[in-house]
Amino acid sequence: MGFSHFRAGITLRVMTLTATLALLLWLALQTRWYVTIALMAAAALVQLLLLMHFANRPGREIARFMEAVALDDGAASFRSFGSDSAFAELGAAMTRVLERLRLVRGEREEQAQYHQALVSHIPVALIALTDDGGVQLLNRAARRLFEGGCTQTAQLPRFGAEFAANLEALQPGEAAILKMERSGGALQLKAAATDLTQGGRARRLVSLQNIESELTAQELAAWQTVIRIMAHEVTNSLTPISSLAVTARELVTGVIQTLPPGDPRHAALSDAGEALDTMARRSEGLAQFVQNHRRLTRRMIAQPEMVAVRRCFARISRLLASELALRDIRFTAEVTPENLELSVDPQLLDQALINLIRNALEAIREEEAGEIRLHAARDGGRIVISVADNGPGIAPAQLEKVFVPFFTTKRQGSGIGLTLVRQIATLHDAAVTIGETPGGGTTVSLKF
Repeated sequence: MGFSHFRAGITLRVMTLTATLALLLWLALQTRWYVTIALMAAAALVQLLLLMHFANRPGREIARFMEAVALDDGAASFRSFGSDSAFAELGAAMTRVLERLRLVRGEREEQAQYHQALVSHIPVALIALTDDGGVQLLNRAARRLFEGGCTQTAQLPRFGAEFAANLEALQPGEAAILKMERSGGALQLKAAATDLTQGGRARRLVSLQNIESELTAQELAAWQTVIRIMAHEVTNSLTPISSLAVTARELVTGVIQTLPPGDPRHAALSDAGEALDTMARRSEGLAQFVQNHRRLTRRMIAQPEMVAVRRCFARISRLLASELALRDIRFTAEVTPENLELSVDPQLLDQALINLIRNALEAIREEEAGEIRLHAARDGGRIVISVADNGPGIAPAQLEKVFVPFFTTKRQGSGIGLTLVRQIATLHDAAVTIGETPGGGTTVSLKF
């Protein structure tokens, strides 16, 4: 057993107190030195208090240890306490416990940082609704979705009254499709909720997942199926009709050639031949129409690569330069920043932008000072490419129909241009939105 400062200190203080008490007793019995007796009594009292304070050191250290455990204070140290041989085992145990606390706290902090980073980077927006009407945006996706801020449920109606009502009415374990109105256009969100309790406060955790691209892909797949079936059935019917019309026309022509001049049947057969010729040409035209529109059902495969948007705009400007100059259209192409790059199939992107620009050309056909603006910029975590014109715009009643195949507002349009643009966007997990151009006109945006 090693030397113990605590035992030595107790022994020394007890011996000093004993000697003081003995001297005090002798003075009280043998002398009348009252002042000295009083001083010795005070000295004995002070020594007793010091002894009690010194003897209570283990209790104070244990209390400090318990407080450190309660406060999760891993920085506390008991090495000096454990260095005394009288408390070596107790000090070592305290040190082991605190080291374990430090280790557990470090692991807990690392896990909390990991979970925080995980929540922050997942693409699904997470928000928390509190009982007092508070809204907490828990990750970056939520902050982007709510365009920067939303701290109270009273602010939710600015994203649509129906959205706010359905979100607050969402029950734990339920899932719903919500339509969210934003400045960049409406979004279709899949919402799910669960209840949590933290710090004695109840919270409702809501996940909001943008399923616009999934819905668009399903819608396009449904349209492709319908178009494929219709094209197949129409082609099967038109082919024999066209063939029979051509055969019948040739037979009538042959009969007419065998008739003598002035035969009364000549006029009737000529009319029948013209009718059959019209039927044959119209059947061929319909068959060609069906074949042209069957490209909507072809499976596109995107081969993305890093594309400099500025070079893409330059190619399109050169391609359409003569047509734009012929119609005296003011065309501008801007990229912010100029080194903006995008992972996309360059050929499909060119095709989509050419379709949008041709739609804009058709929209401003009657404008005296037509203008088309092609613009690309980074908006938060997305890259937005837009085509804006100063035409008459699209009527609100027609906005919901513009992506329907074969629907068109043009005089001579096929109605597949925007559908192809939407299909190309869907291949790149992008969204297509249509809005008004400030000052009048239409702006179509591709959001990657």
